[in-house]
Amino acid sequence: MSTTATYTVSGMTCSHCVASVREEVGKVDGVTGVDVELATGTVTIESDGPVDPGDVSAAVEEAGYEVTAS
Repeated sequence: MSTTATYTVSGMTCSHCVASVREEVGKVDGVTGVDVELATGTVTIESDGPVDPGDVSAAVEEAGYEVTAS
């Protein structure tokens, strides 16, 4: 069962930011796809099932940014 979740991330300003967030969030167990929209700060995650929002927030923080809404 595929699941989609959307988060808003603050602090991203360039394509390097997008790549960093995509890479770190992509490492979260169960995540099968990550789409990052720089203009809106929207991060959409596809996964095999529900993913712990805390794991996603931790991955975003590892990349140097902050989840402001989920």
